[in-house]
Amino acid sequence: MSHTVEFFFDCSSPWTYLGFVRIGPVCAAAGATIAWKPILVGGVFNAVNQNVYEQRANPNPRKAAYMTKDLADWAEYVGVRIGMPPVFPVRAVNAMRGALFALDQGLLVPYAERVFEAYWGDFEDISQDDVLAKVCAAVGLDQDAFFAALKDPSIKDRLRANTEELIERGGFGSPTIFVDGDDMYFGNDRMPLIEAALQKS
Repeated sequence: MSHTVEFFFDCSSPWTYLGFVRIGPVCAAAGATIAWKPILVGGVFNAVNQNVYEQRANPNPRKAAYMTKDLADWAEYVGVRIGMPPVFPVRAVNAMRGALFALDQGLLVPYAERVFEAYWGDFEDISQDDVLAKVCAAVGLDQDAFFAALKDPSIKDRLRANTEELIERGGFGSPTIFVDGDDMYFGNDRMPLIEAALQKS
């Protein structure tokens, strides 16, 4: 049986970076098809998970200290650079609209990887046009077409539709992964469960 994995993601999340890097090899090993679903996680939070903002404003110091260690441990384990960018949270709407353009060009994976690297590894502000232009140059996207796509109503509608779809299907953050339609998993650390699900006939 061939499996389909839907990966709903926003590049403004470090945990999503970890999940994005890992989901490709997991699906390749299982012969599963990936459907990439760029979203705006802020839209999800505003609709169904507003306590995220309170937790950011008033973090538990013990939990925050451990989360910093946990993220560093995961980054080392996965083999990526993740630190805390000076601009956080970041306005990722153009980066995620750009992900849809890259998807249409068959370059979603290298594009998203470079956006993640730029933000979490190089601490660049991915809301800025010059940063996105460098991403385009690095992965071979036509910059004029890219920036025109960011203003295209159809691209805007697709990003909104993906975000609303995740909310309607029970999601509350990024990354959210669905296996074969309705089997939902949230977070990078659920990857072993996803692997197990993909091994089922």
